Amino acid sequence: MNKSMIVKLQHLQDRYEELEVMLSEVNLISNPDKFCALSKEYLKLSEISRCFIDWKKSQKEIESIMLLLSDNEMRILAEEELFLVKQRAEVLDKKLKKLLLPNDPYDVHSCFIEIRAATGGDEAAIFAGDLLRMYIRYAEIQSWRSEVISTSESEKGGFKEIIAKIKGKGACGRLKFESGGHRVQRIPKTESQGRIHTSTCTVAVMPEVLTLKKVIIRPSDLKIDTFRSSGAGGQHVNTTDSAIRITHLPTGHVVECQDERSQHKNKAKALSVLSARIHAAEETKLHEKNSLIRRNLLGSGERSDRTRTYNFPQNRVTDHRINLTVYSLDEILQGHLDLIINPIIQEHQAELLASLSDKYHEYS
Repeated sequence: MNKSMIVKLQHLQDRYEELEVMLSEVNLISNPDKFCALSKEYLKLSEISRCFIDWKKSQKEIESIMLLLSDNEMRILAEEELFLVKQRAEVLDKKLKKLLLPNDPYDVHSCFIEIRAATGGDEAAIFAGDLLRMYIRYAEIQSWRSEVISTSESEKGGFKEIIAKIKGKGACGRLKFESGGHRVQRIPKTESQGRIHTSTCTVAVMPEVLTLKKVIIRPSDLKIDTFRSSGAGGQHVNTTDSAIRITHLPTGHVVECQDERSQHKNKAKALSVLSARIHAAEETKLHEKNSLIRRNLLGSGERSDRTRTYNFPQNRVTDHRINLTVYSLDEILQGHLDLIINPIIQEHQAELLASLSDKYHEYS
């Protein structure tokens, strides 16, 4: 750990001790708002302070043991003890660095996943369905719940567009890096000559915006249309105008929902997706200069827009952002996405730490 980070950690520990004194003052109880704010800050700093104290103790132990290495009688015992203490110090070092990382407040939220067939016609639509099943299976593995919000089906199977909600704590933090262009290379079922085709889908992951933080949407900014839900025919066709199409006039965002038989429920779902879209667009503008996270949620949808490639003949999945290739395509499509998600998160954390280190070095 570099000196600038140690200085930052010492400042945080000093602040923690200062808060401890402030919270013990009797007069503070008469100001509940201030007491609540200081308590939250104290709780937030408690883990990092304890960890830093343990790290400093381990450094002192290392210094003391190093002195014993010159003693021939104690050398062997000292080397064994030094190995163990250095291991503990390394664990604490890694933990402290993670605790210093800035938190994305939306990581703990549920999220919406919007999948669109892009280049490739029917094959792209079929692959959109494959991606949806992959995310639903991943949600099941994580003990999250999934719900399809809106669908636009393709004539030959799959979906032109589909929106699903993944409900569970931490869903957005795990899935947010799925946003971008997903390219598939395989022989379509409709291909008679056995040629490999390349098709693309775009994926956008948007955090669910909680009620208290929802984007303010004025009724006058909305154009709401109702229409009859489409279905498989027979008893499944809805005979009432329960489907909803909402257009947000200032931004041009359009959301349709027809999965519920109730117009009221479809409207509520559509508004929740619309809020997420508007919020995601605003976040994109705020972070468009941040090179650490790709914020172009939908990408261009062209073959050249490559976030990830799924190559069926080679049983290969490649994430082009971190140059990771995994020969477990079948396993990944069955929902074992952590094979790719974990390395992406690790790379992201490493970039954040490098940026953090440069920042502390600059201001130290």
